[in-house]
Amino acid sequence: MILSDTSNIVREKKRAKMSFNRNLLNIIIILSVCLNWDCSEGAQEKQRRTTDSHTIQLSSLFPSPSSPCVLSTRASNTKSSLHVTHRHGTCSRITNAKTKSPDHVEILRLDQARVNSIHSKLSKKLTDRVRQSKSTDLPAKDGSTYGSGNYVVTVGIGTPKHDLSLIFDTGSDLTWIQCEPCVRTCYSQKEPIFNPSSSSSYHNVSCSSSECSSLSSATGNSGTCSASNCVYGIQYGDQSFSVGFLAKEKFTLTASNVFDGVNFGCGENNQGLFTGVAGLLGLGRDKLSFPSQTAASYNKIFSYCLPSSASYTGHLTFGSAGISRSVKFTPISTITDGTSFYGLDIVGISVGGQKLEIPPTVFSTPGALIDSGTVISRLPPKAYAALRSAFKAKMSQYRNTSGVSILDTCFDLTGFKTVTIPTVSFYFSGGAVVELGSKGILYAFKMSQVCLAFAGNSDENNAAIFGNVQQQTLEVVYDGAGGRVGFAPNGCK
Repeated sequence: MILSDTSNIVREKKRAKMSFNRNLLNIIIILSVCLNWDCSEGAQEKQRRTTDSHTIQLSSLFPSPSSPCVLSTRASNTKSSLHVTHRHGTCSRITNAKTKSPDHVEILRLDQARVNSIHSKLSKKLTDRVRQSKSTDLPAKDGSTYGSGNYVVTVGIGTPKHDLSLIFDTGSDLTWIQCEPCVRTCYSQKEPIFNPSSSSSYHNVSCSSSECSSLSSATGNSGTCSASNCVYGIQYGDQSFSVGFLAKEKFTLTASNVFDGVNFGCGENNQGLFTGVAGLLGLGRDKLSFPSQTAASYNKIFSYCLPSSASYTGHLTFGSAGISRSVKFTPISTITDGTSFYGLDIVGISVGGQKLEIPPTVFSTPGALIDSGTVISRLPPKAYAALRSAFKAKMSQYRNTSGVSILDTCFDLTGFKTVTIPTVSFYFSGGAVVELGSKGILYAFKMSQVCLAFAGNSDENNAAIFGNVQQQTLEVVYDGAGGRVGFAPNGCK
């Protein structure tokens, strides 16, 4: 009897243990399903808030000018990479305590001048194609975009090499630097002006060469002759200019990336808003651009990340080394054929995870391009109105305030330590969806005036421009040979 009772107790314990194990397994399965499918409304709401908004420390929008320079590991660890610095930032070689940086209003004024120059150049291309007779209605020398750039790299030029700070510009083709002797005028630059007579690898290009004949497409002006040497002249939209000899020289990017015989402009008469830098590195699409001249090594592929703060560096990398596997590509559009620019097809925009109702023709009629030198992205009027309306609706908890210059949607964030803003994503042809970094949405003047970093074009026929504020922290990949541009997040790390 005792033995029988003991057996029953053992069987009951086994049943209870098996039941407990089954219940525990069910609980684990249910929890797993909940975690994967956000079965609770609270989890869904938390996930929605996480993916549809950014919370930013406001102090990060106003970095201290005394902040130490933080170097990009990508630029430090990749053989074909250069450090990218903000022209007026802590990390820049050319920053001078005595030189006053332009204020925000001046930056935006210059930015609008660059945009006007780009639109003029595109309009001239279209006019030349459709009605040649009316091209005289546009400026005669609008072959290049505005001369004020924000981001700088250091390149070694000559033998022995001289390290010189150059603005890099995807909207320009010809690379040029200031050279001795300055026969008329040279603007002020931080580093010693390059003297070609001190370089054993320098020589002028003949005015009968194919390179000299290519100047017309690269600069908007045909080459001329001086004692059988080719003379270039390039004028920018603000009347800045560089005039000098087309020459060949050794360019040293890094110790293992050295190029002989690179065509460049050795400018002996230079004027404009390039103060501080030695010249410009042209990254456009013409055959005289630096990517085209180094195509045998890099296949016209380069990438960059623009730092979100002046106290950080980004990178400019030539070739496919280190490119993220998560890059999403979109084809280069045909709107910019025959120009320096890299065209894009924007097909939509979303704010806070909700796609805006914008008719496709709003983007397809004027077209779009990406530009490293334009600060604030420009959108067709109807697209900008939709973006502004949706953004303001998501920012209703913050007080509106007056606009500044081209920026008309601003907020007074006085008293806040953080700000929660909706995500903004761009949809491009080919299925690429690019979510902007949290620093690519706002432009901060002061705590009481923080603005949406977009502006509308005045004419619905003017091209949209994807500017450099929106590009900050993204890895932007230009694949000239493949005819595509790509984007990936967290590109400066």
